[in-house]
Amino acid sequence: MNNFDVAIIGAGIIGQATAFHLATNNVSVALIDPAPATQASHAAAGMLAPIAEVQYQQQQLYPLMVAAGADWPELIDAVASATGRDESQLGYRHTETLVVGADSADRQYLMDLAGVQREHGMEVTPIPASAARRAEPALNPRLSAAVRIPSDHQVDPRIFLTELGAYFARPDVPVTHIEQAATGIDNTTVQLADGSAITANQIVVANGLGAADLAGLPALNLPLRPVHGDILRVRIPQRLQPLLTATVRAVVRGFPVYLVPRADGTMVIGATSREDDLTGPQIGGVYELLRDAQEVVPGVRECELLEVIARARPGTPDDVPLTGWLGPNLFLSTGYHRHGILLSALAARLTATELLGAEVGTPTDADAALLAAMNPHRFTAEGNSTS
Repeated sequence: MNNFDVAIIGAGIIGQATAFHLATNNVSVALIDPAPATQASHAAAGMLAPIAEVQYQQQQLYPLMVAAGADWPELIDAVASATGRDESQLGYRHTETLVVGADSADRQYLMDLAGVQREHGMEVTPIPASAARRAEPALNPRLSAAVRIPSDHQVDPRIFLTELGAYFARPDVPVTHIEQAATGIDNTTVQLADGSAITANQIVVANGLGAADLAGLPALNLPLRPVHGDILRVRIPQRLQPLLTATVRAVVRGFPVYLVPRADGTMVIGATSREDDLTGPQIGGVYELLRDAQEVVPGVRECELLEVIARARPGTPDDVPLTGWLGPNLFLSTGYHRHGILLSALAARLTATELLGAEVGTPTDADAALLAAMNPHRFTAEGNSTS
């Protein structure tokens, strides 16, 4: 079989979440990727943190992040219903987020940022550092400040994508994995690396940085750049468990670090953000993550180091994704930078809605504006109109 309703190039979390929505609407999907779920989605910590992820001068991202945070519970419920797995078995946890600062300058930064977050209607509550330590006794008693964000949760992308993969493998689910690299597009045909091809009524390009290398895309400026992130995974000794119950994000002398506890007694520590020509972890970045994580939670030094990994995330000049129609049958979904896991629920819902011409999930009054903000033509000199 090489004829499908939709071909999705790229089987990371963006492509797979989109495929899920289409498949549950009885659309046949070819999911094209030589190594599904092994790139940025494999490395990611999975923080669903539309509030804690807020940064200065990224106001255009705030509505996307907030909308995506609202979409995630609905996506989890839909996947749970389809797979028969509960949310914990899908890797979803309702762990809140604590944001802490190490010194007085970090404290001022957190308080200023909390003001910005509240101005945008986000629920953040500054609390004494002593109160944060009562909630999380493993925190360093010398921390200077803390902010509580109860609505920021987490998902383990590796578990979630494993469960989606098992669902797609069922004979009654119309998703076919094609473990080939896509090399080009010609109208409704996708050329594959082995010289074969498939046809589809619609094509979604969701292969991250690889999108710019596909032959046959319309004349378009796709200024994607690799933003590498180093990330660590550790095992917490049984005698220290649970080391943390909440996700802890910290600013340590101006440098960010986060610690994400998993239900299995492991923890994710991350993540750097660097733009260089290294393909693997950077020694300096790994050192800084371990240094700052121990400053926040001294017990980290007693944990077992399981994994050091680095992956490149697709960034854009304004850090906003490139999502929308490139032609009558061609849809682009890339450029999610550091927010790929968070934004995947929103991206999948909006993409499936566009392809089906019918609402998927729960639409909002802001959906048209969200798509307009992600216009993939906005860096193309000829204009900003969508097809």
